[in-house]
Amino acid sequence: MAVATDLHADLNSMERRRKLYSAVVLIAVISVIFSGYGQANSMNSGGFLDGLIKFFDYPSEIVIEAWEEKLGLPALFWKFLPAMLETLNIAAVATILGGVCALIFAFLGTANLGVWPPLVPIARRVMDIMRAFPELIIALFLIFVLGTSPVPAMIAVAFHTTGALGKQFSEVNDNLDRKAVEGLQACGANWFQRMRYGVIPQVLPNYLSYFMLRFEINVRASAILGFVGAGGIGTELRRTIGWGQGAGDETFALFILLILTIFLIDQASSYMRARITESDRST
Repeated sequence: MAVATDLHADLNSMERRRKLYSAVVLIAVISVIFSGYGQANSMNSGGFLDGLIKFFDYPSEIVIEAWEEKLGLPALFWKFLPAMLETLNIAAVATILGGVCALIFAFLGTANLGVWPPLVPIARRVMDIMRAFPELIIALFLIFVLGTSPVPAMIAVAFHTTGALGKQFSEVNDNLDRKAVEGLQACGANWFQRMRYGVIPQVLPNYLSYFMLRFEINVRASAILGFVGAGGIGTELRRTIGWGQGAGDETFALFILLILTIFLIDQASSYMRARITESDRST
């Protein structure tokens, strides 16, 4: 009984020390954050809180200017539609190229698929390197080499997509049920047949979901790259935002086009995933 009491007291003491240490660490972190904020705020030309009050000034100006020119918005949608299509083309080509390369790297970088073991860490490190470089940095370098055009943006987005999608695909492969693969192997199926009939049917819905999510991300990335001369809707946004007062209706139209495009991609992804899932259940 005495031993149990002593053990309970020791546990309570350890719990109190843990809470004390946690409180000290929390106070230290909060102190560092606030001291860093004060230092950064003193170095700025304007104060953070003063700027926060004016946070919605520019968005409200855009909405007001768009409302004043609401009858001209349909014409603006039609005017900027080619730029949106150019951005979609950049994102689509980059996502397809990156998706194909990611599929290859994902199968090479998954240890439970019977791949030659030395290839697995090599494929994973290559994907790490591809993810390490932001699309903007790659695009700026390629624009310097190739000039301003959609091609540098497409290459930059495809490069980053390969690393990002490859990691997601390989994680899906890690979680698959190997019973079907082992059954095919017992029947004498070769590696490609095992992948085709034992792996792809299991991972395809998740592959499609990640692929469409990446396509949606790449649309936004392609729009951002337009700010550095890669073309598409980003170039138009840079122009309208740079003009400031008087271009709010154009900026509003561009944002609405971008939002509608993301919405349509999301709906298409849900529809195709549902169709694939239903077909798998029916078979």
